Amino acid sequence: MLTVALVTLIILLQYNYFTIQVGRARGSEIKAPATSGSELFDRRLRVQLNTLEQLIVTLPAMWICAYFYRADAAAILGTIFIVGRFLYSSTYVKDPSKRAPGFVIGFLANVLLILASLWGVISKLM
Repeated sequence: MLTVALVTLIILLQYNYFTIQVGRARGSEIKAPATSGSELFDRRLRVQLNTLEQLIVTLPAMWICAYFYRADAAAILGTIFIVGRFLYSSTYVKDPSKRAPGFVIGFLANVLLILASLWGVISKLM
């Protein structure tokens, strides 16, 4: 479970990094509370918001997987999610049309976390 806690903290640090990138892209040109502006700002904001949307699935699924199935599997899938998010971020900022591989990696990690969690919970019920 310690590894799952570590991966959770890295995921949260990654999200905070994306948040900082939004702030930097906002700069002094885009006045708060505006949520659109330069293309770079819009892309970074979309990365941050999409990551937040994914975290609603990732974090509970990772902990349920760790508790009811296997902590090592949860930590590995969580790490794959992190890699997918970094790939998504780097490609989305440069060229949004190339964001799919990073998105798919993170999405598949989430699907596997959910399936492993479901398997673990059902196994405990039987």
